[in-house]
Amino acid sequence: MITARTPPVTTAPTIAPPVYGLLLAGGASRRMQRDKAQLVYAGEPQLLRAWHLLEAVTERAFVSVRDSQRQDSLRAGLPQIVDSYDAIGPAAGILSAQQAYPHVAWLVIACDLPLLAESTLRQLIDARDPASDATAFSSRFDGLPEPLCALWEPSSQMLLRQRVEAGSCCPRKTLMQARTTLLAAPGNALDNINTPQEFEQMQRQIEPLS
Repeated sequence: MITARTPPVTTAPTIAPPVYGLLLAGGASRRMQRDKAQLVYAGEPQLLRAWHLLEAVTERAFVSVRDSQRQDSLRAGLPQIVDSYDAIGPAAGILSAQQAYPHVAWLVIACDLPLLAESTLRQLIDARDPASDATAFSSRFDGLPEPLCALWEPSSQMLLRQRVEAGSCCPRKTLMQARTTLLAAPGNALDNINTPQEFEQMQRQIEPLS
């Protein structure tokens, strides 16, 4: 007796959306009392240091700016995405990028992470799960998702927009509610600087390494 064998069911492999880079550089830097993007470490403005990292690991990269920053000498020569939202912080940059290119994943980083390295970004991309809404590192301080060094998939756009429209503009809380693949904290790589005192300390830490 010959038993018919049912052929295995095959499915086409899922193609992950391409990854674009977004450098958030539209903040007011009130606590720093000067533009964080222009802070110089080892002879290079922080914005350009971060920009080179994004260029190295993504297909395309953009700087997120407010309309008033478009002609700034440091930002004018780089591809830009101008915020289409007012006064909602980093969420403005993320949403504006997602609206401009809704079918890509966005590797979002803040411009005030002077210890961030290319290897850290590659670790994030290598651990990416396109079936999630996002892939993010956990904070070394509280274990919560770090939204400003994270990979936001296209599916995260709806949730972030809904939260903003409801009056909650915190990207971290969005990732806490989303399907987020959470990675272990990468040491001190995501430590940011917010005050002149922190900047001076970071300069002293970085200069001997350069």
